[in-house]
Amino acid sequence: MDTLTIISIIALAFGLVSSLVIIVDVTRYPQQMAIMNVVWPINGWFLGPIAIWTYFKWGRIKAKDIDREDNRGSGAQVFTSTSHCSAGCTLGDAVGVPFVALTGIAIAGSVLFAHYIVEFILAYIFGIIFQFFAIYPMNKKAGATSAIKEAIKADTLSLLAFEIGMFGWMAIVHFVLFTEPPKPSDVSYWFMMQIAMILGFLTSYPANRWLVKKGIKEAM
Repeated sequence: MDTLTIISIIALAFGLVSSLVIIVDVTRYPQQMAIMNVVWPINGWFLGPIAIWTYFKWGRIKAKDIDREDNRGSGAQVFTSTSHCSAGCTLGDAVGVPFVALTGIAIAGSVLFAHYIVEFILAYIFGIIFQFFAIYPMNKKAGATSAIKEAIKADTLSLLAFEIGMFGWMAIVHFVLFTEPPKPSDVSYWFMMQIAMILGFLTSYPANRWLVKKGIKEAM
């Protein structure tokens, strides 16, 4: 077993354990915003112990330091909003990978381009769904159509910013780091995906900060 495989197994194990820790806790202490019960465990998968720390610091209902930072655009609010965006994108990307692998599709003769297109579409769909369930429960009187429009307005820029980081890393993995890129059946592929999600989180953070400060995106 090579070094990269060992590192990949350890990183994935940390992610899985982190998700499970959060799942157990949100089961006991459900979030006021129901979609966050899904968001925090997904972030546990790629942020690992950082997700656990931020969840207990800002996310857990009975340990909310976020209430002490109620000014719009605070670090806690932006981090949580970025987590929300990243979770939707991550879920879409995670669903897209096996779809491309199982169907064997290629675009312009490139499997990487197929991953880009399929995963972008699914990430966008899941991102809007996640945003819808953040907006609609707070303003049901405006109706579902209005909530969808607001979700598109709130999530499009942050999703594009996330995919820039993620797709950029995928290109580096595909063209620079490996002579033969890992396949979805390899644990190292999913370790590379963890890194891609972290970079997507980082590139989407400034966009989420701007959206929250401008009031375009709901502070969470």
